[in-house]
Amino acid sequence: MLVLRFRRLTHSALLLAAAVPMLALSRVVVAQATFPGGAVQGPRWRHIGPFRAGRTKSAVGVPSQPNVFYMAPTNGGVWKSNDAGRTWNPIFDGQNTGSIGAVEVAPSNPNVLYVGSGEGLQRPDLSTGNGVYRSNDAGRSWTHLGLRDGQQIPRIAIDPANPERLFVAVLGHPYGPNTERGIYRSVNGGQSFERVLYKDENTGGADVVLSPTDPNTVYAVLWEARQGPWENAAWSGPNSGLFKSTDGGATWTQLAGGLPTTADGLGRFGIGISPTNPRRIYVTATAGATSGLYRSDDAGATWTRTTSDNRIFGRGDDFAAVTVDPRDPNTLYSMNVVAWKSTDAGVTWSAFRGAPGGDDYQRLWINPLVPTTMLLVADQGAVVTVNDGETWSSWYNQGTAQFYHVTTDNAWPYRVCGGQQESGSACVSSRGDDGSITSRDWRPVGASEYSYVAPDPLNPDIVYGGTVSRFDRRTGQTQNVSPAIGRARGAAGSGPDYFRGIRTMPILFSPINPRKLYYGTNVVWSTVNGGTTWKRLSDDLSRDTWSVPASVGKYARTPTATPTQRGVVYTIAPSYVDSNTLWVGTDDGLIHLTRNGGASWRNVTPSQISAWWKVSIMDASHFSATTAYAAVNTLRLDDLRPHIYRTRDGGSTWTEIVSGIATDAPINVVREDPKRRGLLYAGSETQVWFSLDDGDHWHSLRANMPAISIRDLVIKDDDIAVGTHGRGFWMLDNATALRQWNENTATSPATLFAPPVATRVRYSMYTDTPVPPDEPRAENPPDGAMIDYYLSRDAQSVSLEILNAAGRVLRTFASTDPTPPPADAGNWPRYWFRPATAPSTKAGLQRVTWDLHYARPSAECSLPISATPFNTKCEPEGPWVMPGVYTARVTVDGAVQSHKFTVRMDPRVKTSPAALRQQHDLSLALYDAMREAETLATEARSSGRTTFARQDAFGGVGASHQAVIDALQESDAPATAVMVQMATARLAAYAALKARWVAK
Repeated sequence: MLVLRFRRLTHSALLLAAAVPMLALSRVVVAQATFPGGAVQGPRWRHIGPFRAGRTKSAVGVPSQPNVFYMAPTNGGVWKSNDAGRTWNPIFDGQNTGSIGAVEVAPSNPNVLYVGSGEGLQRPDLSTGNGVYRSNDAGRSWTHLGLRDGQQIPRIAIDPANPERLFVAVLGHPYGPNTERGIYRSVNGGQSFERVLYKDENTGGADVVLSPTDPNTVYAVLWEARQGPWENAAWSGPNSGLFKSTDGGATWTQLAGGLPTTADGLGRFGIGISPTNPRRIYVTATAGATSGLYRSDDAGATWTRTTSDNRIFGRGDDFAAVTVDPRDPNTLYSMNVVAWKSTDAGVTWSAFRGAPGGDDYQRLWINPLVPTTMLLVADQGAVVTVNDGETWSSWYNQGTAQFYHVTTDNAWPYRVCGGQQESGSACVSSRGDDGSITSRDWRPVGASEYSYVAPDPLNPDIVYGGTVSRFDRRTGQTQNVSPAIGRARGAAGSGPDYFRGIRTMPILFSPINPRKLYYGTNVVWSTVNGGTTWKRLSDDLSRDTWSVPASVGKYARTPTATPTQRGVVYTIAPSYVDSNTLWVGTDDGLIHLTRNGGASWRNVTPSQISAWWKVSIMDASHFSATTAYAAVNTLRLDDLRPHIYRTRDGGSTWTEIVSGIATDAPINVVREDPKRRGLLYAGSETQVWFSLDDGDHWHSLRANMPAISIRDLVIKDDDIAVGTHGRGFWMLDNATALRQWNENTATSPATLFAPPVATRVRYSMYTDTPVPPDEPRAENPPDGAMIDYYLSRDAQSVSLEILNAAGRVLRTFASTDPTPPPADAGNWPRYWFRPATAPSTKAGLQRVTWDLHYARPSAECSLPISATPFNTKCEPEGPWVMPGVYTARVTVDGAVQSHKFTVRMDPRVKTSPAALRQQHDLSLALYDAMREAETLATEARSSGRTTFARQDAFGGVGASHQAVIDALQESDAPATAVMVQMATARLAAYAALKARWVAK
């Protein structure tokens, strides 16, 4: 009946329906709520893992420092280890890109590092960079040098004797022609670059190496290759080749002498030179029937193919890396799906390291001074061996996971989920029970590496993903419930008619009907019974034909560029307010809308969008069925501009809304806040953005997050969860200040924001010996009430008081509170302590966290055996407060503001309110008596009544009462009868002692 009524709506009625939410919006969204740049100071993004590494392309060590290594995940920045891979730390997070293709150490000065940004791989999921960087202090600080438009820099070669002289291989734009590509040379440490080898705007530098005995002898690989607008579109051309210069790059000769040529279908070369015999050179070549690994014994004049085993050199577009052992020119390694080793100059091979499913190795570095020490990087991360490959360090200690999407479930604590490139899938708890988030707090959920993950809203133990899988956490089993069971994923243009797909296909639940699951191929599917049966909701929604985009350039006339119907549904956005409204976007640039549950569809594509403008993610409004937002990504069209579109009239008209976003920030995702209308969030290739006025103006929300590809984000309750393509999942806890921000906030001297509901949860429930500080772990959310305030300018003083409903001040925090750095105390090393904090007086958005305890009863501090590295609270603590309503009162330079907020119990705790009240009241009575007794003992000593200050009087109350408080407070379970009896007895004894004091 609903569908029939909708179909009878006239055009005028539809316009009226669209106008109503627009009028409402004008009342809610201010024209432009000013948000000063860099205002977010106190709230911080936190990385939550998982610690399972992602694709890593570049690797280098320091020969004279055999424990020091650098590695560069393709989209995770630069990392350093000074303990042979036991731990890794990011050293590039302050820069403006995280996409890295090369990291090199100057052999003559290990403090000099060069980094080439842009991963330098021709893949459908790559990110671009912005040139070359240099560090003069082993990665502590960086300077951007140049070659900004190169976008992809896969290799840098540094003169062994002169750190100011270097060669840079610039691959160029992956999705279009450009002239800043080829081989570049600098003789002044990167202050300027000279292009020394160049073919044309379609051919770039893929590799460059120097002879180990003659830095004027340079070998370079040029590669003509282009990625296309649709997934797996790739072309190559006739200008690829291997080149040599013997005069430092002034002149070049293309090497032949038995090597494959472009007539053979030559693609990319990979090159390795023997350090002990520089006339011995090996290359891998992808060239059809002439592919193989080739050896030269005369510095490249002639070549012999030593193997045609495809396992050694196949997938050259992905790998193509050869390393020759510094001890023996006949021993070499070739990186591929498996890392292979030959000890007879490339004739026979054995597996050096690998795994079922393929680790996909990218590069091997061998220490020339200690050749048994090696650094090996792969699509799984970086590992180190110090015993010639007998054993290796772990890559489960690197937070460089690459996710395509992010979702959350309805458990508590909720989990953050997604498909992880190269590895599978992961759901990570947003909070760990043991003081931090560790390997105990995440697990795979049966989805494929590229996929969405869709937890069941009604049962968080059931998780859907991939194309389509159903995982049951209770049994650990995964079942295929796809509508395409028995069919392979359809290739572009080949069918079957309704099952064409690519890597990343949308799968998500309806926000209105928690049993309805949507799935996209080239059509839209739904199921309401967990995939037992499926209903097709649409025909093919992709373009049936199209014009080849200009970015394809000279390859437009090739057979693989011929227009066919190859697009897919790339995003599905069900309405939050109307179960029959569904928005759909395709990767080939169309947007469709149904208002009747799929019975009919309307093409509502913005006129600005043309073929292969990928509609990356759409989000329907939480407040209006006719409002929607579309993130449109044109990176694959060689266009780095941001594109976000908004409609308020059901797709009849669209407005592009990108003001304030950087002009080189392709957008992957846009979302609307579910509680504040017009508050939007977007993720680009480098950071998170937000808008307070429905997209008319945008502001950076990067704060402390590294520059990294934001592939997806969701708003869960009061938090923002982000899926990055290179640094795992990140969380911004409590974004409610943005919901409350208005046009007056930025100019008011101080603003206190209403705190969100605070959950009384123990920051650690671990009981055993602690996890060592060098084990991988992620930070838990702040434990307690997060109280945010904004200062428009620096203040002289800030204080925060917490009051209960009776007006009692429970805690006070002041900007004058001492904040000494952690120090060794007793048998507790400094690195176990939680650092002291105080309210900030600095301008910006600041945060104080109250841990929901009364003030500590004394300044004495001890740590439990179950400590958390860098985050253990001193004990004893004050008692927990009861769930209820409290007041935060902030005073800034004498001006007072206050807000009430609610404290709730950990939802997992089922103890009755009466039992919690008994526990609280007994604990508080003992606590208050302790504090009073301390005062009375001091008074007794000062007045000469020392009898009352002894341990059997007021002087012993503290220890006596604290033991009972500890028993009452160590669990949220009801107090035992013994506890109640002991607490009652101690309170009665104190009352009698106090009566004697008063009587005398």
